Amino acid sequence: MTILILGLIIFLGMHSIRMIADERRTALRMRFGELGWKAGYALISLLGLVLVVHGYGLARQAPIVLWVPPLPMRHIAALLTAIAFVLLAAAYVPRNRIKSSLRHPMLLGVKVWALAHLLANGNLADLILFGSFLAWAIVCFSASRRRDRAAGTVYPAGTMGGTLATLAIALVAWAVFALWLHERWIGVRPFG
Repeated sequence: MTILILGLIIFLGMHSIRMIADERRTALRMRFGELGWKAGYALISLLGLVLVVHGYGLARQAPIVLWVPPLPMRHIAALLTAIAFVLLAAAYVPRNRIKSSLRHPMLLGVKVWALAHLLANGNLADLILFGSFLAWAIVCFSASRRRDRAAGTVYPAGTMGGTLATLAIALVAWAVFALWLHERWIGVRPFG
């Protein structure tokens, strides 16, 4: 469990710098340049992610069961992850109405993804992993909305075409992941 927790501290810590030390972040970006900052950020984040994946894999080998979720929770989780995929796609597909109205759909997607996995899994490692991501996304979303208000950020209006493209990309990606990749990469069949 130590490796999982260390990985979460590194990964979520890097993704929290703007919330907790924005001036320091700005100074580091100026010192190392945009490319240097992004390279360092990416490498440290990747290290954290590798530790999270490895630590979670180790914890799954000797699970500490806290509760056994009812079977319908898997179906609810599948629906919630489809919504999470839509929110994730909305962060990247240009000119969609989802992003223009929600402002930070990726953070909302992380919240929904984490909640879905908390509902469907009852081991200590699941609680630590998905609970950490849920807590981080809640705090980060709030901080991002405050930053937008302070800066007077205006998001461009979305179009029907951008919104439909977001939905199509997200649902195809969700289906591929849920029906094939989740089992290959994670070792769990969401629908099996």
